[in-house]
Amino acid sequence: MDLELGMASKKNRMWNDVVLAYKTLGVVFGGLVTSPLYVYPSMNLKSPTEEDYLGIYSIIFWTLTLIGVVKYVCIALNADDHGEGGTFALYSLLCRHANVGILPSRNTDSKTNNLNPEQSSSGIKQSRLQKFIEQSMTARRILLLVAILGMCMLIGDGILTPAISVLSAMDGLKGPLPSFGKSAVEGSSAGVLIALFLLQKYGTSKVSFLFSPIMAAWTFTTPIIGVYSFLRYYPSIFKAISPHYIVNFFLRKGKTGWQLLAGTVLCITGAEAMFADLGHFNKKSIQMAFIFTIYPSLVLTYAGQTAYLTKNLNDHRDGFYKFVPGPVYWPMFVIATSAAVVASQSLISATFSVIKQSVALDYFPRVKIVHTSAIKEGEVYSPETNYILMILCVAAILGFGDGQDMGNAFGVVVILVMFITTILLTLVMIIVWRIPILVAALYFIPFFVMEGVYVSAVCTKIVEGGWFPFVISIILASIMFGWYYGRQKKLEYEMANKITVESLSGLISSSEAERVPGLCLFYTNLQDGFTPVLGHYIKNLHSFHKVTIFTTFRYLLAAKVDPNERIIVRKFGLTGIYGCIIQYGYADFHSPAADELVNQIISSLKTYISNNSNGLLPTLVDEEILQLEEAKSTSVVYVKGKTRFQTGKETGWFDRIILGFYEFLHRNCRSAVPNIGIPLQQNIEIGMLYKA
Repeated sequence: MDLELGMASKKNRMWNDVVLAYKTLGVVFGGLVTSPLYVYPSMNLKSPTEEDYLGIYSIIFWTLTLIGVVKYVCIALNADDHGEGGTFALYSLLCRHANVGILPSRNTDSKTNNLNPEQSSSGIKQSRLQKFIEQSMTARRILLLVAILGMCMLIGDGILTPAISVLSAMDGLKGPLPSFGKSAVEGSSAGVLIALFLLQKYGTSKVSFLFSPIMAAWTFTTPIIGVYSFLRYYPSIFKAISPHYIVNFFLRKGKTGWQLLAGTVLCITGAEAMFADLGHFNKKSIQMAFIFTIYPSLVLTYAGQTAYLTKNLNDHRDGFYKFVPGPVYWPMFVIATSAAVVASQSLISATFSVIKQSVALDYFPRVKIVHTSAIKEGEVYSPETNYILMILCVAAILGFGDGQDMGNAFGVVVILVMFITTILLTLVMIIVWRIPILVAALYFIPFFVMEGVYVSAVCTKIVEGGWFPFVISIILASIMFGWYYGRQKKLEYEMANKITVESLSGLISSSEAERVPGLCLFYTNLQDGFTPVLGHYIKNLHSFHKVTIFTTFRYLLAAKVDPNERIIVRKFGLTGIYGCIIQYGYADFHSPAADELVNQIISSLKTYISNNSNGLLPTLVDEEILQLEEAKSTSVVYVKGKTRFQTGKETGWFDRIILGFYEFLHRNCRSAVPNIGIPLQQNIEIGMLYKA
């Protein structure tokens, strides 16, 4: 009986993976599988020959095989952080297993809650690389900068993927309709993208269910045309798989061949999305979809395109639509345009994921994060992010217009984000997986060299459109740095001016402070001592609630926190004063209702009091629990500080600029306290100036 149940369960899991693999077509692989639309048109080929095309196909084949199959499917997808992927997930994985983070409250888990016992390095010999990074603040800052740059580049990818995909598909109208000019193509492309962004609020699941049939049609029809094409034009095309065609290509073309890599790199665009979108699906479904559908489809489609171009040497500017047979041109145009829309979805979803991760870890100003699925917590939507992406995508289409310039910009973000993933993944191998450095070098050296060559090639295109993602990345990195610097300064002030338990005891025992009935949840960022706002509150209001719970929302460098370890409570040794830490991972759902949150905290406190009576009389324990219940039933208020920096003549120019920028960001972002539906009459904000 147990064996039958086990087999049935295994069959159900397999079926669920197959269904998820089908859904990934509509979300994860759109950018990757539609790359044939713009790879050849993005290349600046001059008087190409048959041998040139065979060399290019060989480069494309091995790029797809090594980066797509080996790097991402076989290695990177195993480096998830509790189901979440992407460069920031790799960074958080490193921070949880080694003291390599920057923010003091983010580096390790608290002593009161050893959430990840495997991260303890006691008894495990640390590598010299880990010791070096832990002991060098410069190395830790560089590591954070690399992770931030990877996130910024992925967002740049999220801007350019929709733009180049849709624009390349709509270019198909210019062939059969000569009157359909450049402006019309750009306008219609912008309209299609606006409609796509307006659909995002309905969630990834609904979007993927709608889009997957479209992507399946594209994935299975393009290789059929590819097979027809190479059988007709060049049946022996697969001889180009031999690496000697790559060697011959570079020997013949020299510097020109190296520069053409800036176009061929686009064949692997979207590969990072299958790692960044990991939280929306799971590892097995993504692996199944890539190995059994996406990879064969791309190999056959590029084979067909290349075979056609070997007999039509100067058609590369319209390298996709020209190789489509006339009778199926319009059906393929419809499928291509629809697929280009779907392609945009993969990077849009990935952008939502990385923004949510960085907001949760306090490296980015707080924006609204909406969970669009009650089942899959990794499915998120950010309205502000969505509309900013939409504006930038439309601006890219109208600004660049030409597919080749946009391809240059696109190539920069595609390879740089992969290059950063290679670096972070190598550190994960050494620090987290404990793989010997020599073994990790077998991965690092080949990919570092290959991707390094690609990086050098795309950097030559910075003037010809490649500047765009750099500008976007600099803006994003400036926002992240300004926010991070301001948060650090605020934390430093609070730590230097915190109120100790002894100081609090003196404040509440003075005749000026009256203990009033009711329950107060006082929000604080500090876990060791009390925020300076507390002293400001007591000295000015001359009152203090009989039951006050200092509440901290703590976001860990972990994807998810066990519900049983969500709330950690403690006593401070003062009557009616308690501490509460509410812990969340960056992939957790954290918007409980206010009443539900209070009930959870009170329940945890009652359990804590009962289990830690330390020889107290049962009547005293019962009285303390009764006091909690009475306070909750009397009234509940929520108090939080609203602080800002005060800069003066003695403040340095750097701090005045950066802290001024931080205050601007802080005024225009959302509250740090989750939106738990607190009634206005129960919400109290205490303003205070911090001296910079």
